[in-house]
Amino acid sequence: MATAAAPESSLLSLLYRSYPTAISPDATEPDYLHASPKIFPLVKFAETEEADIKQWLNTVTGLKTALASNDKAVIDSILTQLNTHLATRTTLLGAKPSVADIAVYALVAPIVEKWSPEERTGEKGYHHIVRHVDFIQNARLFALQIPEEEKVVIDVNDVKFVPKPVDAKEEKERKKKEKAAQQNAGAEGQKPLVVGQGKPAKAEKGDAAPTDAAAAAAAAGHKTGKKEKKEKAPKAPKAPAAPATPPSPSLIDLRVGHILRAINHPNADSLFVSTIDCGDAPGSDNTSLDEETGKTVRTVCSGLNGLIPLAEMQNRKIVAVCNLKPVTMRGIKSAAMVLAASPRVEEGADSHAGPVELVIPPADAPAGERISFQGWAEGEPEKQLNPKKKVWETFQPGFGTNDDLEVVFDSNAVPTVKGQEGKPPVGKLVTASGVICVVKTLKGATVR
Repeated sequence: MATAAAPESSLLSLLYRSYPTAISPDATEPDYLHASPKIFPLVKFAETEEADIKQWLNTVTGLKTALASNDKAVIDSILTQLNTHLATRTTLLGAKPSVADIAVYALVAPIVEKWSPEERTGEKGYHHIVRHVDFIQNARLFALQIPEEEKVVIDVNDVKFVPKPVDAKEEKERKKKEKAAQQNAGAEGQKPLVVGQGKPAKAEKGDAAPTDAAAAAAAAGHKTGKKEKKEKAPKAPKAPAAPATPPSPSLIDLRVGHILRAINHPNADSLFVSTIDCGDAPGSDNTSLDEETGKTVRTVCSGLNGLIPLAEMQNRKIVAVCNLKPVTMRGIKSAAMVLAASPRVEEGADSHAGPVELVIPPADAPAGERISFQGWAEGEPEKQLNPKKKVWETFQPGFGTNDDLEVVFDSNAVPTVKGQEGKPPVGKLVTASGVICVVKTLKGATVR
C-alpha cells in the first residue's frame, strides 16, 4: 500500500490529503500535538485527553524506533499494550477521534497488512488493532482520503478466534483480588485456614487419652442405645397460592433512550454500535460509564446500517427494549434493542428489506422514562426476560402502527391475550406523561 512507504511522510501525506484546511502543505514539521482541534473542530478535548494524545504520539515514536532497530521485544510489548487498550474502546480516547489514531494507523497499517490471518485474529492475534485499522481507514468520523487500492484488505468475517469481551467491572474486581492475594501471601506468620478443622483440644493434666477400644465402645453404645421419640411439630397450613398474573406486554421493559452517538460496527457492515443513555443507575448490570459525558450508558448493536443514515442515529431520543438478555454481536456485547418500524411482508419474504423508521418518543422525555401501552401498563417489567419463555416473541406480533402513525399493541394478534377481560383490544404506546409514540410515515407497519 502506498501509505506504507515511510511512516512520517505517510502520515504527513495522509493529513495533507484529508485535512487541507487544517494542515498546511507548506509545513514540513506539523505540530501533531495540537493538531486534533484543527482536524476535528467540533470535538472538545479535555486536558486529560490532550495528555493522552501526547502519550500515544510518544508511543508511536517509540514503536517507530523499535521497528527501525528490529527490537522484537519492544515491538511486541507496544503492540500488546495497544491491543489491550483498544479492547474496550473504539478510538484511543474512547469514542472521540484524534490525530493519535491517524498516527497509529499510518505506522501500524503496513504491519497489519503483512500479518497472516492467525496473527490478525487467531487466539494470540491482535484482534483489536486489526479492527482499529479497518475502522480508521473507513469511518466517516475520520473521513480519511485513502484510495481503495491503498487500504489494508481486511475480511471482517475471517475471525479465527473470538476473544471474550473485556468487562471493565470484572477486570477491576480481578485486579483487586490479585492485589489482596499478594498482600496475604506476603504477610508473615499467617498459616492457611482449613475450613471445618479447629485446633485439637488439649488434654487436662492427668487425663488419659482415649484409646481406640474405648472410642469403639462409646460408638457401639451410642449405636445400640434407644433414641427418644421426638414429637413431630404440626405442619403449618400452606398459604393459598397467589393468583397467576395474566400475561401482558407490560413484562417488556420499554423506556425512552437517548442515543449519545453511534458508529459503524467495526466487524459487521449491517450493524451500528450505539452508546445509549437509558436512565440506568450507576453500576447497574450491563452498563458502563461514558467517559465523554459521565453518564451511565448501554452499548447497543442494531441491524440498521444501510437502512437508516448514520447521521440520524446521533444525539436523538428513541424507544429501547431494556430487559432482553444481552447478546454478543461480532465481538461487541449488546445490552438493549432499538425499537423500529418496517412494512409488514408476506411469509417467506425478506422482513429486513426496508424501509425502516425509528419509533419516536417525545423530544423532551427524559432518558429512562417508562413507556407502556394504554390499558396494559399494570405491574412491573421483569428484570430480564427468560429467552426460554419467549415473552418478546409472544407479544411482538401485536406491536405495530395505525393509520395515524401511532405505535400500538393489537391484542388480537396475540392468541394468549386475545379477548382478555377488562383489556382494550388496541392500546397506544405512551410515555408516563401520556404522550403517544409515533413513526414518520409507515402506516400499518410492524414494530420490532
